[in-house]
Amino acid sequence: MPDITLKKLAEMLNLSISTVSRALKDHPDISKETRQKVKELAAVAEYEPNTYAINLRTNQSKELAVIIPTIANDFYQSFISSLEEEVRLYGYSLIMLQSGDDPLIEQQNLKRCRQGRVSGIFISITTKTTDISSFLKQGDHPIPIIFFDKVPAFENCIKICVDDVMAATIAAKTLMAKNKQNILGVFGNEELSITKKRLSAFTETLEADNPGARLTIHHASSINESFSIVMKALPHQQPDAIFCMSDEVLIGVMKAIQTLQLRIPGDVGVIAISEGQVPTFYYPQITFIETSGFKLAKSAFVKMMACIAGSTGMQEIKINAVLVEGGSL
Repeated sequence: MPDITLKKLAEMLNLSISTVSRALKDHPDISKETRQKVKELAAVAEYEPNTYAINLRTNQSKELAVIIPTIANDFYQSFISSLEEEVRLYGYSLIMLQSGDDPLIEQQNLKRCRQGRVSGIFISITTKTTDISSFLKQGDHPIPIIFFDKVPAFENCIKICVDDVMAATIAAKTLMAKNKQNILGVFGNEELSITKKRLSAFTETLEADNPGARLTIHHASSINESFSIVMKALPHQQPDAIFCMSDEVLIGVMKAIQTLQLRIPGDVGVIAISEGQVPTFYYPQITFIETSGFKLAKSAFVKMMACIAGSTGMQEIKINAVLVEGGSL
């Protein structure tokens, strides 16, 4: 029985469309017998609600969207996995969109979410996104937007991220505790707020705790750039430790170390800020400061539910970072 509509069900049961609609929603004004009769026919006829029409009528769906630069990232995979668990429990579904780290595609994804009338959007902006005005233009039917991980510097929005200052501070203090004096620091894209925060906290901690330590700073936006930096730097510099600002940086750095056939920690020590999986791929395991996408997603979802319920407060929520000792220092 194809293409069964609400109107057709109503005609088959000799009931009004509103009665059938309310019966399917278990409305208390409809008798138990009528509700059972409507549901039985709907099941036999394989009736499915027209979600697009419902979205148009209510200006909202039961979908949440997450926009990320790429799925090929342990942090985002952990975030999405954790978020899906929460979304399912509350009767929502999740759509995932990739920007490819391209602001134009990011804007196309944002437009798609608004046209689909999603209930809320989680987004980690691209490394090239400098203007977030389009995210803040809401119109008559505002959609809550929560920025996570890579967030804008703009203050009047909702941001949830790892405590970048804490993570970088722990990394610097750990290096000082291991008496590392000549450090090569490989940070991310220097335009991003996450990089600025981690770089500032790392350098300030070193200067305060050990002003005699030497720090050489480089920036990389990809695995290949991180690899090239280390390959070019090590013949001229002999650091006793390399600090990696992210998993992406760590992969490139470790590729260079292995290419140069250096021993860890005998020839050089390594420490990273990481989601936690990548450091376990190496032996000895890399010492890292955990930045959990799993925990971040839990907090982000709680905040999204508050926004959907009517909360309008703008704030920045930070998730604590934790040191996980390996054998790389």
